[in-house]
Amino acid sequence: MHEIEPFYNWRHLYTAEEDENSPYFGVEHSEFEFSNTVYNYYIHPQWDEFGSKTLYLKVLFADYELSYAIIEMIGEWNDAIENDIMQLKRSLIDLMIARGITKYILITENVLNFHSSDTDYYEEWYEDIKDDGGWIAAINMPDQTQFDFHRSHIDRYVKLTDSPNWRTFQPHDFFQAIDNQMIRLLY
Repeated sequence: MHEIEPFYNWRHLYTAEEDENSPYFGVEHSEFEFSNTVYNYYIHPQWDEFGSKTLYLKVLFADYELSYAIIEMIGEWNDAIENDIMQLKRSLIDLMIARGITKYILITENVLNFHSSDTDYYEEWYEDIKDDGGWIAAINMPDQTQFDFHRSHIDRYVKLTDSPNWRTFQPHDFFQAIDNQMIRLLY
């Protein structure tokens, strides 16, 4: 897991560390000191913490004019023990909503497991953004993780979709492709 880096080909366009609206503004990352782990496995130091012991993220892109963010995730999404969704909602999402972000693309191909609890925070997140045309999309979630999302009925709030070639897009083009999918799914 320590070799899996957040996607870096858009860093010339956006970095959360240089975005004054980002909760990660000013954060400095080591390239060589591995300290964060998912269980006993070290992860690359470029991943950001948000209060979970098993799930990390990287805000790859945020566009405040078009109201969207692209967030890549790694680890185990554990609502049952760690209440990861509450941590995510309070530590990052609430701040982004306050800055006008209403459309969220979650790259979840490295979310290896999901353990559910209740759906309250998912419902709250969706309620916070839906009146502004907002949505939440999880991209490329592994099959076993999708199964648990479906079984927990979280897919009512977080729409699951695939985009195997998302890395070939520029951020705005990727957003447009997902936005078009979400319009078809939601309306």
